Amino acid sequence: MCTPPLRRASKFLKTVICGLLFLQCTGCWDRLEVNDLAIILAAGLDQGKGNLLELSVQVYIPGPPSGGDQSGMGSTSKTGGGKTLVRSAEGTTFADAVSKLQEKLPRRIFWGHDDTFIFSDEVAKGDIREHIDFIMRAPAPRERANVFISKGPVKDVLALVPPLEKSTAEVLRELAKGQTGLKVSVKDLAEMMIGDAQAAALPLIRILPAEPGTNPKQTVAYIHGSAVIKKGRMIGTINDRTTRGLLWLRDEVKTATVTIKPEEGPGYVTLTLLRSWTQLVPRIDGDRWSMTVKLETEDDVVQNTTNISLVDPEVTERMENQLEAEIAKRVRTALVQPQTQLNADIFGFAEAFHRKYPKEWKKAKDRWDEIFPKVEVTIVARSKILRTGLASVNTVKPKEEVKKK
Repeated sequence: MCTPPLRRASKFLKTVICGLLFLQCTGCWDRLEVNDLAIILAAGLDQGKGNLLELSVQVYIPGPPSGGDQSGMGSTSKTGGGKTLVRSAEGTTFADAVSKLQEKLPRRIFWGHDDTFIFSDEVAKGDIREHIDFIMRAPAPRERANVFISKGPVKDVLALVPPLEKSTAEVLRELAKGQTGLKVSVKDLAEMMIGDAQAAALPLIRILPAEPGTNPKQTVAYIHGSAVIKKGRMIGTINDRTTRGLLWLRDEVKTATVTIKPEEGPGYVTLTLLRSWTQLVPRIDGDRWSMTVKLETEDDVVQNTTNISLVDPEVTERMENQLEAEIAKRVRTALVQPQTQLNADIFGFAEAFHRKYPKEWKKAKDRWDEIFPKVEVTIVARSKILRTGLASVNTVKPKEEVKKK
């Protein structure tokens, strides 16, 4: 049993511990209420006057539901759950423009909901690494935010009033999530900028023309092609078709629809991608550098406009061969412009050679701009059609029209 002095010491110790714990409970003196925050949904940089940068942000203003009423008057646009406000400020750097912007807002800038950063093509032709440095270094902006290049002023993109979504930021976020084009985060871009090739491709956005007779601002921005970045500067663009081939090369394709014309008769068969795998196999043989691109896909038939029965294994095999040739053609198209014209390794070839041949890469890395255009690329595609559908022929044509082998 504890003696009275020990009991008193134990009681004293408990009192001290409780007192120390109470000191940690200092209340909410440093709280930040929602009403005190300017919630940024999207931000972007345009070229300002002289050598200044113009930072534009889309701020969400919480409000009661407005019955879906939308308006593009001025720089404030109504949405179903509130309003968005576009504000701009100029500065010598990204950080300086943020400080100038804060002077124009009565609320504290909050970056926690900003998942979209946009650079105009004019700004991108400079060195965007300087701007990415601020986003990576500052504690508030999100590294997982998506990065876009806009064809034209960013301010015009942020001022749009989307007919379907609540804001431009939400439109671009959903488009990036769908991965019909490239999806690049701030972290991804930073890693590519310091990678072996120091090259990257970013989704290029344009403004879709509004319907005739409607408010010109009542439309959306959409992803159309990609901007090619090398050593921090935009050196060119690639179209939408080339971008799709790039997704195959980088093993980033999530959705794809391919239409082929069977040799057996008139009409078309359209297939949709279920799964795909891409592997880069580098090889160095003396001064000869080569890359084998291995692609495997699993696909389903979603439409058949021919009179051909797809249950025949020989017909299915021939269609798989045609599908492989079409995929290889798309990938080959994606190689031409970046490799021969822009000399920008946006495919990850440099990293593949570095991983497999570290010693050889160490000796040759300074000559990569000379080596890359000469890399011989072989494409090996393998496709498997898993399902032709319960109806193996056109579902609305009479049986007597079906062509059987």
